[in-house]
Amino acid sequence: MSATVQTEKREFQTEVKQLLHLMVHSLYSNKEIFLRELISNASDAADKLKYTALQDDNLYQGDSNLAIHIEADKEAGTLTIRDNGIGMNQEEVIANLGTIARSGTAEFLKNLSGDDKKDSSLIGQFGVGFYSAFIVADRVEVFTRKAGTDASAGVYWASTGDGEFDLGETELEQRGTRIVLHLRDDEKEFLDAWKVKGLVRKYSDHIAVPVLVKDEKTVPAEGDDAENKEPTTEITWDQANTATAIWTRSKGDISDEEYQEFYRHISHDFGPASTWSHNRVEGSLDYTSLLFVPEKAPFDMFNREQSHGLKLYVQRVFIMDEAEQFMPMYLRFIKGVIDSNDLSLNISREILQQDKTVSALKAALSKRALSMLDKLAKSDAEKYQSFWDNFGNVLKEGPAEDAKSSDAIAKLLRFATTHNDNAVQNVSLSDYVERMSAEQNEIYYIAADSHQNALGSPHLEIFRKKGIEVLLLSDRIDDWLMSHLNEFDGKPLRDIAKGELDLGKLEDETEKLQQKETDKAFEALTLKIAEVLKDDVESVRTTHRLTDSPACLVVQNHDMGAQMRRILEAAGQSLPDTKPVLEINPEHPLVQRLNSESNESRSADLISVIHEQARLAGGDALKDAAGYVRKINKLLLELSSTEK
Repeated sequence: MSATVQTEKREFQTEVKQLLHLMVHSLYSNKEIFLRELISNASDAADKLKYTALQDDNLYQGDSNLAIHIEADKEAGTLTIRDNGIGMNQEEVIANLGTIARSGTAEFLKNLSGDDKKDSSLIGQFGVGFYSAFIVADRVEVFTRKAGTDASAGVYWASTGDGEFDLGETELEQRGTRIVLHLRDDEKEFLDAWKVKGLVRKYSDHIAVPVLVKDEKTVPAEGDDAENKEPTTEITWDQANTATAIWTRSKGDISDEEYQEFYRHISHDFGPASTWSHNRVEGSLDYTSLLFVPEKAPFDMFNREQSHGLKLYVQRVFIMDEAEQFMPMYLRFIKGVIDSNDLSLNISREILQQDKTVSALKAALSKRALSMLDKLAKSDAEKYQSFWDNFGNVLKEGPAEDAKSSDAIAKLLRFATTHNDNAVQNVSLSDYVERMSAEQNEIYYIAADSHQNALGSPHLEIFRKKGIEVLLLSDRIDDWLMSHLNEFDGKPLRDIAKGELDLGKLEDETEKLQQKETDKAFEALTLKIAEVLKDDVESVRTTHRLTDSPACLVVQNHDMGAQMRRILEAAGQSLPDTKPVLEINPEHPLVQRLNSESNESRSADLISVIHEQARLAGGDALKDAAGYVRKINKLLLELSSTEK
């Protein structure tokens, strides 16, 4: 400590205590990641100072040469990482070092397992890289002063990772942050300069500020009486990284490993990127972009309020983290940077939201991201399937948010279908269209609250009989998706649970003639059922869509789908009253028995039971479950009595 410090003891949040305990007592196969995380944090601090100083050059306080210094003290057993970036005040120290993953501590801890590889990945996923210092250190000290404040505004923080930390004020001549790691006895390998330099080159070569490593070399004495002289120690500060922004380099000069390390740097994800796209564009727009698709989804992926976006640079000057204006919400999983020459250096968030150039860049980057995904789908089906399993439900938001890109998004969608034996969503709309017969002119789908309920829907019966493939939709967002995705490849998408079923050329004239004759023969019965159920259904008609079930409920074409209605009702939304249509299967023995039933009381019970079975098959709850059971029991007793 450079000055006497008066400190007070404070406790970490309960979640932080648990995390630190796991880090201190768990063995990680990749301990060296701590250095990458601390260097990345220091780099971010330098970037933030550059941006802030655009408005106030006095923040540099005469020191505009930003750099990161790493120094080992073998006698003291400490490794120090120091930057002259933006620094922190006491409030920021408490917020950043006394809490973790403020939006998801509980979820983070729920996923920690003790598995080295998995937990290491989660550390980056939840943005808690600073605490990786405790993997190698039994005590960590932080000295920091916010740029623009006096030397007396320094803050001191220290912890041994035991659930408490010391916090106090200290005098610091230099702005920025200095982190001192008191290494454990078995981690002293990180005190060797060559080891540190190697780790910097391996993990942080792309960092845009110089990373300088202190190196002490023994220089033998020279001259005639050199053998009588003691050797001297020469101290140098060697730059261990190239300090060149990776996106400014030629793609041919960048290795896959360098791309992956840069992805880890900007995303704080310990896992690799699934794919990436690096492009330089000149013309009406002048910009460079480097976009990445993560391999795994973060814990807060479905929180639309969570900040997201790209790192924004203007002429290589850092402007802001998570500039969401350049990537639509449905592509919020995309990580990367954009560096443009067409935006003003004094740009503000408000200007960003209104600038026409920003809108043009957003459209271009969205197109680039979708093209990147399309390329992945065509080149590596297995890797794309993994992407879909992680991010598919987010991508499904696209057609509603970005109608202009609807066709491109539709090509990337994947579905489960009746041609699969499982619930895996791995069939594209292009695959479906390829398998369609020449007579089929519509793409058929059904939505339900689970894959099993979709697969067991009575609406599928005629399609199974004729061997027609149907998309099975069971995600909560699917009804919303289909309300904005009307066609694909010129073929309309049709909900088979809506409106009257017309299979067109898939039915022959004989079948259609038989259907008309059946309609007439059961006209009296449909009118009778409609009268009994007038409070529950809009109308009753015979149908040819059923082969095994006695009846089904059909939503009218202009009404909201049953699945979407259930979701909105469960969320407390008030919806207009609508009634479905009851379709009966004239070939079913139960319907035929009803048609010949002369006992009015028994007829009314049969009608009620058939209707309520149709509700159950459609995924709806019964209005009067006890009444339904009584009617079933009554009918069973009457039937058993008749047989005797």
